[in-house]
Amino acid sequence: MIKSKIPTNVLTELNRQLNQELSAAHAYLALSAWCASQNLKGFAGFFAKQAGEEREHAQKILRQVLDRGAVPELAALAAPRQSFDSLLAVVEHAQVMEQANTQGIHAVYETAVTARDYPAQVLMHWFIAEQVEEEAWADEAVDRVQSATCAGSLLDLDRHLEKILGTDKAG
Repeated sequence: MIKSKIPTNVLTELNRQLNQELSAAHAYLALSAWCASQNLKGFAGFFAKQAGEEREHAQKILRQVLDRGAVPELAALAAPRQSFDSLLAVVEHAQVMEQANTQGIHAVYETAVTARDYPAQVLMHWFIAEQVEEEAWADEAVDRVQSATCAGSLLDLDRHLEKILGTDKAG
């Protein structure tokens, strides 16, 4: 086995973020299932797509850890929240998740800067830029759901998402 080229504290943070990304994928799958159970196919498809993106993010971190001679440490995933009172509660939960993910990514970056781990810094640059987009869509989703003041407008918003995603079935 190749000796790890990652400083120990950076590896700890990369592993934590890897597991946070996997946890987010798990949580987005739960949001998708809740939306599907409410016949909100557009939102269900959207959150299923987000689950896939979070798995891809985890894979980016996993690949860097492996490429740099370390073994990723996968942790057990806690059951995600699965019960919500409204679609607004769902999108607000997604917004909080994205804000927490941004904090986690910043923690990895700050540790990498302190350790002068340039490969980890470059990787985190991609994640930092990605989180600007992720937080923007989460903020927009909350705003749009808050603006949909009647059941008809919520259904129109859901159909709009379904049309954008080109999905006929959730998940």
